[in-house]
Amino acid sequence: MPEKVPETLGAIYRMLLSQLHPHPQNPFAVRDDPAMQELTESVQKSGVLVPAIVRPRETGGYELISGHRRKHACEQNGMDFMPVIVLDLNDDEAIIRLVDSNIQRENILPSERAKAYKMKMDAIKRQGARTDLTAPNGSAKFRSDDLIGEKDGVSGDTVRNYISLTNLAPPLMQMVDDGKIALTPAYQIAALSKEEQAILLETMDSEQATPSLSQAQRMKKLSQSGELNEDTMLSIMIEPKKPVRNDITLSGEKLRKYFPRSYSPMQMEAVIFKLLEAWQRKRQRDQSR
Repeated sequence: MPEKVPETLGAIYRMLLSQLHPHPQNPFAVRDDPAMQELTESVQKSGVLVPAIVRPRETGGYELISGHRRKHACEQNGMDFMPVIVLDLNDDEAIIRLVDSNIQRENILPSERAKAYKMKMDAIKRQGARTDLTAPNGSAKFRSDDLIGEKDGVSGDTVRNYISLTNLAPPLMQMVDDGKIALTPAYQIAALSKEEQAILLETMDSEQATPSLSQAQRMKKLSQSGELNEDTMLSIMIEPKKPVRNDITLSGEKLRKYFPRSYSPMQMEAVIFKLLEAWQRKRQRDQSR
């Protein structure tokens, strides 16, 4: 039990970790990665600065809505309590708040983001989200995924693409998480049937190759016309791929306006890398919140 029985919803309480249970549908894994190590060190030094959000469970104790990583950090530090805010949320409200509390983190796997967007979209639909709202350009109507994208600062198409990944076979989804298949071809592959995805996995294994965007697009098109089979898929996969260039070229002319005229190219480069290092440190701090 918390040190004080939560009679007032929204108040902050110091609660035993043993009373806090993970949300059963939490799509975001708690990993012992560098960001988690940084959070653990921060909790050891300053404690939990932002209370977790919980709701009462019918079976007793409290269900974590946000704060799974903070709880893990407390456990790593041998702590027994952490601050929480108790809210009275129904299932859909809990899911929406759970997703909103975590979706902006930068170290989220594609599979986690896909599942989270799908969960939130389904919750919004169950709540009866309005679909009669005119889109900003007046050419279409808002859908649940457009509303999600607007709130998260991405396009509705991005949300729809991520949600499509929930149709991928687990081995293919794992390859996306591992970076072996890029997101853009993965969106196309997700449109294939389970049987076609199984054939693709066999073909990828035999050819020791993954499909490019162009190859995945052709597979999707053949699938839609009912012409995708082992032979047509193999003929696509054995085609030589164009080499992918990862070079980034920054024009000195474009960069010059950001620097004093007296700066040499070497000085400009030093400043750019210094700013990038500061940006990386900020990202790491944001991930630990």
